[in-house]
Amino acid sequence: MDKLIIEGGRPLHGEITISGAKNAALPILCAGLLAETPLTLTGVPALRDVSSTLKLLDTMGVKVTRDGDAVTLDASDVASFEATYEMVKTMRASILVLGPLLARFGTARVSLPGGCAIGSRPVDLHIKGLQAMGAAIHITHGYIQASTLHLPNRRLQGAKYYMDLVTVTGTENLMMAAALAQGTTVLENAAKEPEVVDLAECLNKMGAKITGAGTDAITIHGVERLSGASHHIVCDRIEAGTYMVAAAMTGGNVTLNNARPDLLEAVIEKLREAGAEVAHTANTITVKSNGKLKAVNIRTAPHPAFPTDMQAQFMAMNTVAEGVSTVHETIFENRFMHVQELQRMGANIEVQGNTALVKGIDRLDGANVMATDLRASAGLVLAGLVASDETVIDRIYHLDRGYEQLEEKLTKLGAKVRRSH
Repeated sequence: MDKLIIEGGRPLHGEITISGAKNAALPILCAGLLAETPLTLTGVPALRDVSSTLKLLDTMGVKVTRDGDAVTLDASDVASFEATYEMVKTMRASILVLGPLLARFGTARVSLPGGCAIGSRPVDLHIKGLQAMGAAIHITHGYIQASTLHLPNRRLQGAKYYMDLVTVTGTENLMMAAALAQGTTVLENAAKEPEVVDLAECLNKMGAKITGAGTDAITIHGVERLSGASHHIVCDRIEAGTYMVAAAMTGGNVTLNNARPDLLEAVIEKLREAGAEVAHTANTITVKSNGKLKAVNIRTAPHPAFPTDMQAQFMAMNTVAEGVSTVHETIFENRFMHVQELQRMGANIEVQGNTALVKGIDRLDGANVMATDLRASAGLVLAGLVASDETVIDRIYHLDRGYEQLEEKLTKLGAKVRRSH
């Protein structure tokens, strides 16, 4: 199993380009199932989750063509409406084929998903939303079996649906399903994330009629068919945020190209509060720091508040910042698994429930640590960049799910990082 070996203590300097967003690419790839003609996407990152999604689509009969960061999907001859456990178990985003399959073909059999072990992310909101649109759904032997064959014209029916919890994948799944439904669907308490907006923009290019994406009420006027289109995936705000924290922690000066500050306002505000300098244009962000940072309190919440996907990175920063901070996680109940690994590096962290109390120390010690999920892995990489001596991070396959060319980008900025098999 691959390991990442980091020699800490080197300030990061230079510039890199941020990749397309994993969390936008995955639902948009699944949206390819809705189109009767080819959908062409650019800015698609080379990540394990993307490869898994393309493999899943291929098993269904979607013709997949990939050339660098460009992917073309031709779903004109889909032959299978099933996502098996073997295909789904490593990646929760596979649930996103459910809505498109049901909306276009009237039937779907999708395994209950796997993915990062960061807590309960129930799919019941997806199921209840589809049931509100008239779908018949049964869960048997670990599979969701869904059908619209009993409905008028075998089509989902527009509905008004209030989501008890804000769910990004739930919003995306139901939005895709509603795009081909008969009538109008209104999703209330919808997720506002930029990736939801990017999916809506792509669907509208395909002929959908969606308004309100980016607000908590999304209206979808169903259409009879969707066609292919061309769409460029939005930049990855979490990847950008991770390198921003890396620059601040190491006392560096880093410019990120293809990065949108309007998607990172909460992160920028907290970095400035910590003492880093942040400058930006419409598509670039520069972070400069002397490495002497002040501890900042963090409370995660749905967009546009502070993102849960940046919690581990800021906790790593707080471990070497001056003062005491609290990190309050409100989204996932099991997202402090990196704490134990940071403590192995000397971090002073106490956890009570969903709050961590972090007391900053002068320097972390390099150690052997284990990655437990995607963003925890990123937090450990950041800790390794400022630790004394050598840090060895095991189980980095998590990183490959969400960070394109991590070692190459860090090396370009002056870090000493290598992968060991």
